[in-house]
Amino acid sequence: MPLPCCTKLAEVDVMPVIALVGNKGGAGKTTLAVNLAAGLARSSSVAMIDADPQGSALQWSAITGDAAAPSVSVAEADLQRQAVKLLQDYDWVVIDCPPSVHAPQTGAVLGFGDLALIPVQPSPMDLWASVHIEQSIEEAHKLNSSLRTLLVINQLEPRTTLSRLVRDALSEIAFPVADTAVRRRAIYRASALQGKSVFDMGRRGADAADEIDQLIQEVTIA
Repeated sequence: MPLPCCTKLAEVDVMPVIALVGNKGGAGKTTLAVNLAAGLARSSSVAMIDADPQGSALQWSAITGDAAAPSVSVAEADLQRQAVKLLQDYDWVVIDCPPSVHAPQTGAVLGFGDLALIPVQPSPMDLWASVHIEQSIEEAHKLNSSLRTLLVINQLEPRTTLSRLVRDALSEIAFPVADTAVRRRAIYRASALQGKSVFDMGRRGADAADEIDQLIQEVTIA
């Protein structure tokens, strides 16, 4: 019988607390968190919690002029209580965790979150770091048996050999991999600098918006 953490997402209910989890910086975790939240916010109410010490999501929120953008708040000491309180007013809570599975905030979120999204770049360093995430998720699952996990190939460059082989490499990890891969696109950086998401960038952001939409479909299927 497969572990609950490996259950296909299509077999489970909607998961309102989504944690973006990583074990190294530079994997595009915050960029994915912001755009995922922005995509969800087009049809639902969304709150973000910035638990990453770099505070990039908060900085993004400070320069955005879009009243419809997701609300972003700094992480409080009791993250679970904060998330539960936000869910009284919002449909979704997206939490940008620190870039370490050993950080207390990450451990706390894994203890109550519904879905851990793990962006993985097609690089040896990211693949090695994912092994440590697997161990931490397995430990968290002892306390939070409903936690689901989904690996997301991020910053993909389709023409490189490593990008073509990354799915085979990730098959060694006991978590499902999203069908949707997020490509390396300059529009992600450009939109962030303007306090926008790819959904606000018109035709220039259309391809990026489509892939985020596809990922949202995978995440929100009931």
